[in-house]
Amino acid sequence: MWRNVLALRQISQRTISTASRRQIENRVPEHQKLFQEDNGLPVHLKGGVKDALLYRTTMGLSVFGTIYALYYLIVSSMPKKQA
Repeated sequence: MWRNVLALRQISQRTISTASRRQIENRVPEHQKLFQEDNGLPVHLKGGVKDALLYRTTMGLSVFGTIYALYYLIVSSMPKKQA
């Protein structure tokens, strides 16, 4: 039993310590050029279609949430009818 625990411990340490790390290419300069480019777009939309979709979704949810909150504020401020 103890031998199995030691073997498992050794295997787990070996796989973690000898795992090779993938080299990730540094793309920061590319992104800096993209975001510093003067093309008339606001910075939150310079990322392309994904940024535009995220922006529109966020704005739509914000507008919907504001209208929903105002609606319930108005509904809750009105007195209930006496039955």
